[in-house]
Amino acid sequence: MGWAALGRRAGGGSRPPVSPLLSLSIASLVGSFTLAIICILTLTLTLATLAHADDIFEEGKSDKEILDNLLLSTRYDKRLLPPVQGTLRPPPHTRQDDYTPDLEPHDPDHPEHLHHHRHNHHHHHHQTSPHNHSTQQTPRRKGTLTVNVSVLLLSLASPDESSLKYEVEFLLQQQWYDPRLRYSNRSSYEFLNAIHHHNDIWLPDTYFIMHGDFKDPLIPVHFALRIYRNGTVNYLMRRHLILSCQGRLNIFPFDDPMCSFAIESISYEQTAITYVWKNDEGTLRTSPSLTTLNAYLIQNRTIPCPIKASWRGNYSCLKVDLIFTRDRAFYFTTVFIPGIILVTSSFITFWLEWNAVPARVMIGVTTMLNFFTTSNGFRSTLPVVSNLTAMNVWDGVCMCFIYASLLEFVCVNYVGRKRPLHNVVYRPGENPVTQGDKKREGGGATVPGGGGGAPNEIVTCTNCGPNPCTHTATNGCAAECCFVQVRKKEPPHPIRVAKTIDVIARITFPTAYAVFLIFFFIHYKGFS
Repeated sequence: MGWAALGRRAGGGSRPPVSPLLSLSIASLVGSFTLAIICILTLTLTLATLAHADDIFEEGKSDKEILDNLLLSTRYDKRLLPPVQGTLRPPPHTRQDDYTPDLEPHDPDHPEHLHHHRHNHHHHHHQTSPHNHSTQQTPRRKGTLTVNVSVLLLSLASPDESSLKYEVEFLLQQQWYDPRLRYSNRSSYEFLNAIHHHNDIWLPDTYFIMHGDFKDPLIPVHFALRIYRNGTVNYLMRRHLILSCQGRLNIFPFDDPMCSFAIESISYEQTAITYVWKNDEGTLRTSPSLTTLNAYLIQNRTIPCPIKASWRGNYSCLKVDLIFTRDRAFYFTTVFIPGIILVTSSFITFWLEWNAVPARVMIGVTTMLNFFTTSNGFRSTLPVVSNLTAMNVWDGVCMCFIYASLLEFVCVNYVGRKRPLHNVVYRPGENPVTQGDKKREGGGATVPGGGGGAPNEIVTCTNCGPNPCTHTATNGCAAECCFVQVRKKEPPHPIRVAKTIDVIARITFPTAYAVFLIFFFIHYKGFS
């Protein structure tokens, strides 16, 4: 105890306790210092990352290197739809699946701003169509991706004009906006060629419906894929379709076949993806070097798929209609005009002499054989249908006229060779009317006493008193009185009947054929 007290005195008293405020200040200082170090490290790492990110867009970097960094799995997933900003609303007076986006992506031709229009060309059609039941307006979901579509025709062909198969080659362009693919302006590339990254980028699953077959498969040389700085993706593909068209073969060749095909997303409904015609185009664009082969395009149109014709109503769909016509000048020069010439040639026999047998037989048989040969050679190329066609009507009626003219000659020749009912003999080529007059003039008009004159010929009797009478040459005149004898009307001579038939045929046959031609072309042309 004593030593302890002595020590306290020697030390000058006890130590004062540490202040709590001082301890708190030291702890705060240490924490601030640690936080500053962390911030410095984070900033340094961020700057290094940004420097590396800018480095991949530096001039001299290839588009492959840029795309490899843009498509890293840590920042890009091709299974996800591109994010869409802005809200979407339907325009007035459109069907349910038509709308106009308020906020649209940027165009590669105008990086600052792009204003895409919804295709409004057929809004009135959908509004007034009796099959359109979607007049009610429903709000649109936020985040619907817009895919702008355009078609450029390259070639048209028909392997067989009498069929309903048409080959169409075109370029299909699809354009959409993917903000995940934007890259820095420090790059020297206006766009990135992503053809070799085709399988690594999200693409619309566009499906072709209402068509026949693809002639060529889709290979890398048939498409192009470009990515622009602002994230706009331009996907161009070349397609070659063999279309099964709709036509009316019963009025061939006066029909106008219509070939249609449509594009639609196979898995994304219209609330996720909508297709619109780029720049509000109502018709297809055609290449300056457009080539055609047996395909005569007279009209085309681009429309949204009508509800009654769409494959599935809740998917966005665009339709292309191509309306063709036949080369009617070809059919006129090879079928109709030769047929008219052959039929009218068979009418020449009506102006020949009734007994000109070799000439009339040769003309009738030759025209019939020529028409059979022409029609059979052409009929082998015609489409086979089960009902009556325009070409069947044409062939049948023309053959009937040719055959009827041949039968008319047979009838005339038969009638002209019949034996007349009286004994007057007519030499070939003589007119039976004038011949009778000549006989009467040469035989004498007055036969005294009933003498002279041909049998059954009327003569004048002067021996019957002060008042002469007439009677036949074979009937004598009584001395006391004379009775008036009236000759009965003789039947027409067969030659006169034959010539009359020819005269009637000269008028009726051409007139009837002309009426048929007018009715035929007006009737079937009105159906086209």
